[in-house]
Amino acid sequence: MKIAMVGSGYVGLVSGACFADFGHDVVCIDKDQAKIDRLHAGVMPIYEPGLDALVAGNVKAGRLSFTTDLAEGIRGASAIFIAVGTPSRRGDGHADLSFVYAVAREVGENLSNDAVVVTKSTVPVGTGDEVERVLRDSGTPHLVSVVSNPEFLREGAAIGDFKRPDRIVIGAEDDFGREVMREVYRPLFLNESPLLFTSRRSSELIKYAANAFLATKITFMNEMADLCEKVGGNVQDVARGIGLDGRIGSKFLHAGPGYGGSCFPKDTLALLKTAEDYESPVRIVEAVVKVNDLRKRAMGRKVIEALGGPDEARGKRVAMLGLTFKPNTDDMRDSPAIAIAQTLNDAKVSVAAYDPEGMEQARPLMSEVEMMGDPYSAIDGADAVVIVTEWDAFRALDLNRVKSLLKAPVLVDLRNIYQPEAMREAGFAYTSVGRA
Repeated sequence: MKIAMVGSGYVGLVSGACFADFGHDVVCIDKDQAKIDRLHAGVMPIYEPGLDALVAGNVKAGRLSFTTDLAEGIRGASAIFIAVGTPSRRGDGHADLSFVYAVAREVGENLSNDAVVVTKSTVPVGTGDEVERVLRDSGTPHLVSVVSNPEFLREGAAIGDFKRPDRIVIGAEDDFGREVMREVYRPLFLNESPLLFTSRRSSELIKYAANAFLATKITFMNEMADLCEKVGGNVQDVARGIGLDGRIGSKFLHAGPGYGGSCFPKDTLALLKTAEDYESPVRIVEAVVKVNDLRKRAMGRKVIEALGGPDEARGKRVAMLGLTFKPNTDDMRDSPAIAIAQTLNDAKVSVAAYDPEGMEQARPLMSEVEMMGDPYSAIDGADAVVIVTEWDAFRALDLNRVKSLLKAPVLVDLRNIYQPEAMREAGFAYTSVGRA
């Protein structure tokens, strides 16, 4: 089957490469000529473990190609996926759907055969109805079914998530759409991946509801961490104790500096706006968004307290290890590191930072931060070190070397990757999250 993937960003490129690996003929389409040129040269526009090899292998096999020509790219395609960005719109927080509708219009004007048009982008409820109207108004004489097929890819583990999914959600309103999508995902039947068919609107809501629920679990544990610090508890013990309950589960119960990334911040905000539009408020999600926003700067203040308070911290220097919102990605979108660094800068604390993959993305967002070539260069001469992202490279630091490079043995661990007892024995003034 020929598949066209309009949009060669994170979702489009990973999805397109995986579909090609299933044996489909995939064309990835993007208006950014520079991005397409880099892809032709084998240079990935994003960092995702294993993606470069997956793309190279399928390009070599002739199953994956790239173009800026949408009309040529969709010619003969049975399924045309829309995988363009839907960022939060400036001013009101609604998802910006202008790119989605622009693609739908261009697809309708250039369609040369019957096809299923699939919204892979994360879109609010009712977007598929509007895409259908745009296609109809384009005057295409061909049979078109509009389907919702949300993605559930974790950055840093996207290829595995795509090939071994918990579920595949397909929102379709007719048999044509359902049958084509069954054929698209047929290779996954061998893995017995559950194929969940729903209405289109239910499918659109499932994506937002899933992300809002996961964001709620993270935020709940962050508040429990604060309570643990007050009462002398250990948030990791609490997380294990409740996570063993099958009704709750152990995932997304790790306390830290707050969630960020390409999905949770914008999707929770978009869900709030949809709820407002339909006069059906989601108070829990409102609280999650507010608590998460406040937490990031609170983590900056936690570092300031570890330096002795605002007066003592003034003029000092902090080494920040980790900038991306999570490990195994170069994504800086809404990363806690941004707000933490800004809080430190506002308190007249300078910051030297290192991240294995995210520094190029971080530079334009953190102009006051000095980027260093390795963790020890960042630590050298600092008054404290703060671990913001739990990259593997930071899990086994040479603690003797770290202590010798620091002006004072102060370490703030916002990801709880070290044990308090061991750090005290190593001679550090150690601060973590939710542990006395």
